[in-house]
Amino acid sequence: MDFGVGFLSNNVMLPILDFFYGIVPSYGLAIIFLTLVIRFALYPLNVGSIRNMRRMKVINPLMQRRMREIQEKYRDDPQKLREAQAKLYSELGVNPLGGCLPLLIQMPVLFALFATLRGSPFAAVTYDVNLQILPAEVAAEVVTTPYVSPSKNIFVTDSVHKPVVLVAPKGTKIAVGEQVQFRLQGPGGKPFEQLVAEAGGDPTLLRPTWRITKGEERAQIQPDGTLLALQPGEVTVEVAIPGLASDTGFLFIDKLGRVGAFDPDGTIHWDIIGMIVLFGVSIYLNQSLTNAGQEDPSQSSMARITPVLFSAMFLFFPLPAGVLLYILVSNIFQTVQTFLLSREPLPENLQQLVEEERRRAAQASTGEAKEVDRPAKPKAAGGGRESLPFEP
Repeated sequence: MDFGVGFLSNNVMLPILDFFYGIVPSYGLAIIFLTLVIRFALYPLNVGSIRNMRRMKVINPLMQRRMREIQEKYRDDPQKLREAQAKLYSELGVNPLGGCLPLLIQMPVLFALFATLRGSPFAAVTYDVNLQILPAEVAAEVVTTPYVSPSKNIFVTDSVHKPVVLVAPKGTKIAVGEQVQFRLQGPGGKPFEQLVAEAGGDPTLLRPTWRITKGEERAQIQPDGTLLALQPGEVTVEVAIPGLASDTGFLFIDKLGRVGAFDPDGTIHWDIIGMIVLFGVSIYLNQSLTNAGQEDPSQSSMARITPVLFSAMFLFFPLPAGVLLYILVSNIFQTVQTFLLSREPLPENLQQLVEEERRRAAQASTGEAKEVDRPAKPKAAGGGRESLPFEP
């Protein structure tokens, strides 16, 4: 049994999506509500991570100085060095892994949400089966068993989805000249067309599309999924079931299932570009809030470059509009969360440590300035003793 991304998608994400679509029959709003529910559920983990990162940045000068002192003191004793470093982290109330662990914990949930929005009803769902076509005399000696693909949830109506599998009755090894028919089946072995009819769906909107993606010269396939083996070799068959909401719009988004900002004919989809630009702006605001008060030039440069890099990524590696909507809403939520947490006062002990470090740096700077400005004492001619002012 799958307890990973597929399990979370089918048993957590889809029920939440169904719930909100039942309240407000809008796929766009359902995506937004689903995203917000997941972000609020992960809020405690994100809060801890953001607070830890903020503390690390604030006390970074102090921590670097103390770390250099520790490394110098225990450079010949690795055990005591590790103990002193752990004690320092405990004293400062920070965790070097505090930003990584929450992210690792929530990654399966975010991947499941991502997978849900890339599947039915927002995009076409595809099944692939790899076949091996054998000479007739070789295939006669092979014991075949039916092939059944992993099930995938398919929306047969706006509110009804069923698990559907691809079945190859004669298995994945067939003989040259043999004709086989692939089938899409639901629970109890019901044909896919029957599932759609019983649910009241429109068969014309959910008509599967069959094609050969590898080894086209070795086989032919008909629109009904019937394959004729022509030559020995490997063949890959793909069937795609359209997504019901792929052509549905939301606000300024023309189609939730559209992939990419540019069509092969040069058509520009400004709704996709608009979401990419808004995503870049939200990243810039997030970076600005995270690095507020930092004077490191490298951090400032990174805050300007990161939004451009991430936004350009969606131009060269396009995603469906529904997935972009989820990413945009999620990042806006993250930016608001970062802003609210940036207003929190630091713990009293950290504030004291930071103030002490600032005073120490100011004193050190003042001392260096006095040393530089102090005039050199004149010496007597000929390298003798120093001449004192008003010396008789």
